[in-house]
Amino acid sequence: MKKLILFLMFVPCFYLSQIKTGTFSDLEMKHQENSRPVIIHIYTDWCSVCKIESYQLNRNKDLVSLINDKFYYIDFEAEKTKDKISFQGKEFAYRVNGNSGIHELALALSKNKRQSVYPLWIILDRNLQLVDYHEGQFKPKELKQKLEEILSLSFL
Repeated sequence: MKKLILFLMFVPCFYLSQIKTGTFSDLEMKHQENSRPVIIHIYTDWCSVCKIESYQLNRNKDLVSLINDKFYYIDFEAEKTKDKISFQGKEFAYRVNGNSGIHELALALSKNKRQSVYPLWIILDRNLQLVDYHEGQFKPKELKQKLEEILSLSFL
């Protein structure tokens, strides 16, 4: 019985694919070696839509393969990441606000400079220029279609 329970606990782990995530410091090094478009997924751990979205995305093997093979992907937790981050020649820090706070980079990437919307998707081309901005949930089918469209553009 114990073996059956253990097996059932680990079945979801085998079923889900994993999107390879990186950091902003990794991005600089990797981008110099091999430039690719970049996906920045900004989320918070309290956002239920973000959790559902992450689960749905990782279940889609074709989408996971597309992201892992053709893009650099950064999962950025906007309210818990406290390290200073250098990105595009600027330095960003965590901004404390009472008991919580937000990272300045999340605000810099957001169109709303006072309060970011979660989840937030920023897609950059190989030259790290913005090609898509999406606030709210990205369904796997929509995201895959958008990424294929971005890859087909000639300037990438």
